[in-house]
Amino acid sequence: MQDTQGIIDVHHHVIPQEYIESLKEIGINSSLGRNLPHWDVGETLRVMDKNGVATSFVSISAPGVYFREAKDPQDFAIRLSRQMNEICADLVRDHPARFGAFAILPLPDVDAALSELKYALEVLHLDGVTLLSNYDGYYLGDPRFDRLLAELNRRKAVVFVHPMTPPGMEAIHLGFPEMMMDVCFDTTRTAYSLVLSGQTEKYPDIRFILSHAGGTVPYIVARVKGAAMFCQLGKTIPKGLEYYLQRFYYDTALSAAPCALSSLHALVDSSRILFGSDYIFATDVAFERGRKGIREYGRFTGEDIAAIECGNTRALFPGKITE
Repeated sequence: MQDTQGIIDVHHHVIPQEYIESLKEIGINSSLGRNLPHWDVGETLRVMDKNGVATSFVSISAPGVYFREAKDPQDFAIRLSRQMNEICADLVRDHPARFGAFAILPLPDVDAALSELKYALEVLHLDGVTLLSNYDGYYLGDPRFDRLLAELNRRKAVVFVHPMTPPGMEAIHLGFPEMMMDVCFDTTRTAYSLVLSGQTEKYPDIRFILSHAGGTVPYIVARVKGAAMFCQLGKTIPKGLEYYLQRFYYDTALSAAPCALSSLHALVDSSRILFGSDYIFATDVAFERGRKGIREYGRFTGEDIAAIECGNTRALFPGKITE
């Protein structure tokens, strides 16, 4: 089996103390149904070294930066996104070989997001952006995000899509945290919203990475394809549904298991699959389980495994990561 020179983790979260303190001020201390864990750069590097991770691309995850609980939600989002992006830039500057970073944007205000995008990419030189699956219940294919998508397309940006709490969770009485199942469904909703709205046809140069093997995107392809024909949505997907889904990248965070990988691998080949851990929300055990799941899947060649663990992400960021 071909080995790699070190894993590149594309789904890796940071939770600066400044973020925790800002959220505490407005009464928030959890994300997707669990308390925010303590994050420390020294411990992160130790965990990366222990698990053979050469480089991690970090991101601020859900719950993001926009909160209705704040006195002025949009001003809060603008200030917090700038602070978090500068902290991530400092982390990359201090450890350039070990970290890359995705910027967080102060959506749903598109003008503010465009301003922060310019600063994050041109001044801070971050590597791409994080978009949450929905903002106030509006998914990424919604026309209100069109100007942002146009700019991301112009820049040929890498966009890491992370799930958010679905709208209406308070009306669901299962008693399970959204991190268990619902986040997967929200990634699915936003991915199909991009495709079926025609945005992926309109903006083909955005490199989207979908979290958690795309949620249930691969599993329901046939159902969505049939329904799209019934609903006369064919004009938005002139090249066929699979074409657009196969242009997404999919990370393996918490998804490197036979059922998930077989469904994903039936949709895309290994060139569209990236290693992801979901650290720090997932514990350091996620690295070992993720790598084991990929290597024991049985349908990936040694070359496939090397591509998934590092080669595909290296190709997305030419010049960022050296051999």
